[in-house]
Amino acid sequence: MPVDPNALTQDFPSPEPGHRRPHPARYLVPAVVAAAVAVALGVYGKVHDPAGTAFNLAGFSSTGAVKSWLATTAFVFALVQLVSAFMVYGKLPGPLWSPALHRWSGRAAFLVAVPVAVHCLYALGYQTYEPRVVWHSVLGCFFFGAFSAKMLLLRSQRLPGWLLPLVGGLVFTVLTLIWLTSALWFFRTFGVTT
Repeated sequence: MPVDPNALTQDFPSPEPGHRRPHPARYLVPAVVAAAVAVALGVYGKVHDPAGTAFNLAGFSSTGAVKSWLATTAFVFALVQLVSAFMVYGKLPGPLWSPALHRWSGRAAFLVAVPVAVHCLYALGYQTYEPRVVWHSVLGCFFFGAFSAKMLLLRSQRLPGWLLPLVGGLVFTVLTLIWLTSALWFFRTFGVTT
């Protein structure tokens, strides 16, 4: 039996029949916040003088290896979140704890992605010296903007049924493209090393 997808996002009862739906402009706030976050990250990355490195972990050969493995871990958690979202929405069979798996895999993906983003912004900045790097920079800023919008929408009451899956799918797609333009590129260029 599918789990009610609204149970993921709301602790509020459904409105009684006859109540008006919220005005669509209400969803403009998450879009504005998303744009502001993406632009702010891009501007900071562009005007900040890159430090060259922000962190390194013992046992890894380089910061590129650290970032690639952390990004891959975030991507794996995002895959778990994608599959658990299909379970929550009844598109795949799943256990009763699918909503909890969905929430916690998303939190884990975000927490693992943050140090990667900090390193990219602080150590490298917003770079444009080749198309792959431009796409990676743009997508990285866009990801955190879209993620901010998703987090704001999670607490909205009476969302249209298509909106949260659309924004969640967008966040997943952008994270996948970020992984392809960074970690996968690193592994193909330098090998799968630690």
